[in-house]
Amino acid sequence: MEFSKLIDKRRSANNFLTDVKMTEEDIRPILEDVKLAPSAFNLQHANYIVVLDEAMKEKVREAAYGQYKVHSASGVILVLGDKKAYKNTAELSQGMVDLGIITTYELEEIVAENTHFYEDRGEEFMKDEAIRNASLSAMLFMLAAKNRGWDTCPMIGFDNQKMRELFNVPEEQEIALMITIGKEKESSRRLRGYRKPVEEFAIYY
Repeated sequence: MEFSKLIDKRRSANNFLTDVKMTEEDIRPILEDVKLAPSAFNLQHANYIVVLDEAMKEKVREAAYGQYKVHSASGVILVLGDKKAYKNTAELSQGMVDLGIITTYELEEIVAENTHFYEDRGEEFMKDEAIRNASLSAMLFMLAAKNRGWDTCPMIGFDNQKMRELFNVPEEQEIALMITIGKEKESSRRLRGYRKPVEEFAIYY
């Protein structure tokens, strides 16, 4: 889809057609697109929990305060951010050594720099970075989904602790947001909310 049309057509769907099923084969191409999302130092902080099983989806609905859109959606996605992603620097960059792009010594320097960058700034910064980078990935997920004919809705209305317990989310992972996905029930669509003109949200220097 042409990009300006894509961003215009992407809406936050508040209701979905309940008879539409999703499979791993439907989700995988979207996640293949998401691999190209930007991330700080190419640390690829984002991780995804994909819920397609109906019984598990209803458990997610309970943790999301019973919201109907979770029930009607074909799937639910939890987007996680890794607070300790910097510890994967060596693994993620080894390929550049193998290709001769950087030396082993240069890789060691990159590992040290990334470690200092995050550890010197502390846990709060690591949490913020996890959420920032996961959110960048999540936005690309929603655009990629729309490009492939699926509708989505980003959500923060859920009990974080219950969700963590449901999926055994490890401490180093932050749940940045949840995304429902399916085919929008367009008869339930609301008018798009007011959008501020550029002059109200952009300042030039």
